[in-house]
Amino acid sequence: MKRKIEELECPVDVGLKMIGGKYKALILWHLLSGTMRNGQIQKFVPHATPKMLTQQLRELESDGLVCRTVYPVVPPKVEYSLTALGESLKPVLIAIYDWGATYMQDNEIDICCSMER
Repeated sequence: MKRKIEELECPVDVGLKMIGGKYKALILWHLLSGTMRNGQIQKFVPHATPKMLTQQLRELESDGLVCRTVYPVVPPKVEYSLTALGESLKPVLIAIYDWGATYMQDNEIDICCSMER
């Protein structure tokens, strides 16, 4: 089920609605490196509760940014990867990272997160 993003009239609102969740940009950033399972993503986003991580992943999937693949094995195996639309966010995410890193450097704030450039 696709989320109701079509109602928005401003391109900035659309972009922020799609990547503006609490952990969405971080999830997208780590999926840039390739397909991951839920547990791997959880390691990169340790502050997210499993419920919140699932919610964010479902919204990203609903918006067409992430593809969820379920394999018919026991125990269940689920993998997440970026769609072509999700991949198209790479330059945006890099620009946000670079801007934030410059801001932190200018204000003498240490970068201590799981995101690396």
